[in-house]
Amino acid sequence: MISGIIENNIAEVKGRIAEAAKVAGKSFQEITLVAVCKYFDASVTQAVVDAGLLDLGENRPQQLWEKAETLDGQGIRWHQIGHLQRNKVRRTLPLITLMHAADSLRLLREVSKEAVRIEKEQDVLVEVNISGDENKHGFNPEEMESVLNECEQMAGIKVRGLMAMAGLGSGLDGARREFEQMRLLQERLLTVKPDGIELRELSMGMSRDYDIAIEQGATMVRVGNSLFNGIER
Repeated sequence: MISGIIENNIAEVKGRIAEAAKVAGKSFQEITLVAVCKYFDASVTQAVVDAGLLDLGENRPQQLWEKAETLDGQGIRWHQIGHLQRNKVRRTLPLITLMHAADSLRLLREVSKEAVRIEKEQDVLVEVNISGDENKHGFNPEEMESVLNECEQMAGIKVRGLMAMAGLGSGLDGARREFEQMRLLQERLLTVKPDGIELRELSMGMSRDYDIAIEQGATMVRVGNSLFNGIER
């Protein structure tokens, strides 16, 4: 029963993604859907994998570690999407494909150090606090040019793009403005970035606003609740 509910939810989300991508002049294939499974155990997460979603997001390191072990061998691409404490980097880095929340230079330096130690090039997205919320992590937009210059000097990491979350009190209109600001920031940084910085990806948008995010340029959306409607936590 759970598998059927999840399959239906995925179909609905994919339909909305396709519609939003069309508005943005993109194809569905240009958008990566990251399934955020943080409130559900490995058995429910397995149903998501069985339904064909292999990009999975976790923001709690302990859950990521446990699920990565339990669900190993299925080609899952794990995305670290929440704030990561530096003392959790060593155990997390070998498991993840992409770090979405590189939110401080201290964390980036720790990731660089560990990536060099394990001989891995770690793909990262630099988190921008686009809403200016003091309770959120991430860099101020004004400092991003200097941050990217520092990132280019760090061995073991590859900056693939930017990540942001709309402010909790923004509402949908506010979210649209903030996502537009992120797109404009990305466009500006593309003109001044160092050669070693890519900035192809723009990760923004969650269950309440992922279609708006896509319309404003998101290439990745992090969707949880909409995929699990009808399933008890």
